[in-house]
Amino acid sequence: MNNLLLQSENIIGLNYLLNDLDLSGKIDLVYIDPPFATGSNFTITNGRATTISNSKNGKIAYSDKLKGEDFIDFLRQRLILLKELLSDKGSIYLHIDYKIGHYVKVLMDDIFGIDNFRNDITRIKCNPKNFDRIGYGNIKDMILFYSKTKNPIWNEPRESYSEKDIDVLFPKKNSDGRRYTTVPIHAPGETQNGNSNKPFKGKLPPVGRHWRVDIETLEKWDKSGLIEWSQTGNPRKIIYEDEREGKRVQDIWEFKDPQYPSYPTEKNQDLLNLIIKTSSNQDSIVLDCFCGSGTTLKAANELGRKWIGIDKSDEAVKATINRLKNIKEDLFVTNKTYDFINLTKMEFNSAENMLSQNENIPIENELELIL
Repeated sequence: MNNLLLQSENIIGLNYLLNDLDLSGKIDLVYIDPPFATGSNFTITNGRATTISNSKNGKIAYSDKLKGEDFIDFLRQRLILLKELLSDKGSIYLHIDYKIGHYVKVLMDDIFGIDNFRNDITRIKCNPKNFDRIGYGNIKDMILFYSKTKNPIWNEPRESYSEKDIDVLFPKKNSDGRRYTTVPIHAPGETQNGNSNKPFKGKLPPVGRHWRVDIETLEKWDKSGLIEWSQTGNPRKIIYEDEREGKRVQDIWEFKDPQYPSYPTEKNQDLLNLIIKTSSNQDSIVLDCFCGSGTTLKAANELGRKWIGIDKSDEAVKATINRLKNIKEDLFVTNKTYDFINLTKMEFNSAENMLSQNENIPIENELELIL
């Protein structure tokens, strides 16, 4: 399938993907950043987006007027369709704020199942604020991560050690100056039979524990100089810093919003790169049905994934097209073409009558939802 940008109310677009394009069970990753039920309009003035203060002369990028039960019902309808689109190895990341996020988690528990809840990720979005109000300064929002089943795509993410990490985690140096630490070679629980409870170099594991590996592997480690013996004769495995890929990514992420966004909901592309690398593969389809400025689509394209974006806003579609034009083709990124379908101006005819290549997209006149 070709990459696809849909201009449409997203519930119409999602039904189009299911019923016209037959994509049920074929989407490996969904990332969405829906409205946060703020009760506000968000504008663009002279090419600059506003996220807090809105100019009276600005063009409305999107309206966020639904609140309370109406907002939750709005989201429920879309999440049900997104679950149907997800493959059995698929995941969804929903970006939301702290005021409404806990209600959304209860909703997602109901739709995707509490057993498929993976993380409530804290995202540091900005520098500390000094607003005068009763309450602590808010510098975070949240990303709710669910999988459709127990076996989603998972490419373990790693991040580089900082100098402080290295000092703390690998405090020792060998004669060659290599940084290392040591870890126990035994684990909780005794084994009655098998090799993990036998003596190693005449030493049994401590009471209530067993060797993590078999005796043959322990002998091999010792012969290779990977066992360090303490002064009291306690063996520990040597772990060298330069042989590690980095540390595991935790559930607090610092990806601050762009200082001068082109669209009110624009996110840091490094955030999307991490999500897409972790929860999709090269042959995966990535879907963002609140695609805003198109950051998800650009990240997916540059990482070699196929993508689908949906948004009804003229300003969003313009921002997305401009962002996609900035994709630079190289040895790894060779396809920046996509199909555009404007469902706001089309009857539900055959796909051939609706497709147009990105070079010929008529943006300026795509104004009203007429379906």
